[in-house]
Amino acid sequence: MIKQLAHICIHTEDLKGTERFYCEVLGLEKGFIFEKDKELFGYYIKLGNDSFIEVFKGKPGKIGNINHLAIETDDIDQIITTLRSNGFDATDKKLGCDHTWQTWTNDPNGVRIEFHQYTDESLQFKGGICEVDW
Repeated sequence: MIKQLAHICIHTEDLKGTERFYCEVLGLEKGFIFEKDKELFGYYIKLGNDSFIEVFKGKPGKIGNINHLAIETDDIDQIITTLRSNGFDATDKKLGCDHTWQTWTNDPNGVRIEFHQYTDESLQFKGGICEVDW
């Protein structure tokens, strides 16, 4: 049911410096970018094996800098059923602006977890611009 980690999401006040660290210093590659109001809002960094670091412009949280953990699944409906049948909340399945199915929950410690099920149209594989409105 679980395939692998899909991505982690971090916030940064310095998109350019974060890109330099991951892409120039570590040699990773950007996958696609997020724009908000026609300005750069963030980007995906490829980690290999279809895993990514998702970076958004913003202040890091109070406890560290990771906003949420995303885990790839091949059956999002089963994840929702499994979570709910075991007493955990799970959002209804939603197709994100990146054309990937998602559902959200929290672990017992309050860690936000996003489950991802990629589609043939997912920007994680096709690239492009993901226009966000949140």
